Amino acid sequence: MPELRAPGAILHYEKRGTGPVLLMIPGGGGDASSFDLVGADLADRFTVVAVDPRGKSRSAAGERGRDQRVEVHSDDMHRLLAEVSPAEPAFVFGASSGAVIALDLLARHPERLRLVVAHEPPVLGLLPDADRRRAAFAGVAEAFGRDGLEAAMAALGAAVGPEGADGPDDERDGAAGPDGTPADAERFRRMRENMPQFLVRELRQFSGHMPDLDALAAHSGRLVPACGRASREQLLARPARVLAERFATGLVEFPGGHVGLSTHPVRFAKVLRRTLAAAMAEDAV
Repeated sequence: MPELRAPGAILHYEKRGTGPVLLMIPGGGGDASSFDLVGADLADRFTVVAVDPRGKSRSAAGERGRDQRVEVHSDDMHRLLAEVSPAEPAFVFGASSGAVIALDLLARHPERLRLVVAHEPPVLGLLPDADRRRAAFAGVAEAFGRDGLEAAMAALGAAVGPEGADGPDDERDGAAGPDGTPADAERFRRMRENMPQFLVRELRQFSGHMPDLDALAAHSGRLVPACGRASREQLLARPARVLAERFATGLVEFPGGHVGLSTHPVRFAKVLRRTLAAAMAEDAV
């Protein structure tokens, strides 16, 4: 994996394919490997760049145990775009807390971006019951400190609510899913190691971040709020709906739920491809 030096961190990222750059920012305990299957589907049309954010996986050195700030992560992504797409604005896809980073990137550095797809950013300040939701997320960190990871994940599940149903993914044409192969075992090991950092040092900090709504309004034509078909009524999808209504952008639904890019990668990639292609067609007019 190539590396990017940033203040206080060395960021690991992966790069595949050819064409305009599509930067993919993971959420939760995820890292660049969260986009392995979706990125493989899109690499025929895009240069797919996926990153381990600071404090996670192969970019963890020096950051674990520190509270994270959205603006710092956004600055990291700005530096990465300067490295991988110095001459042209890029597409950005952010998932969950990665979508919060993507929103801040659009608000502060719009000149570097062609389009931002923000999939279920947990921006609780957009909701009328924000204080109650923040308290529930604070309880997740408390549950981790008191009773460990499994209790914290149960508290998080209770805070966000159950997902609905969606159909199965398309055939993967032999692509391996999470089936216990060595590569997958290593990926899941990293994700589990990342979860304490996410639950204690990132969940409250990122969900408490409020992007500059005036700046987003000025560039709302480059913003696509998105949610999962199975999670559209869930807490984590509500901020995306608020953004879509506020900026009259429309809300794009992706297959699966909050982690649809992992559970429904083939169908997820098709929707993302259509979404990016529509933006490219508008640019060409």
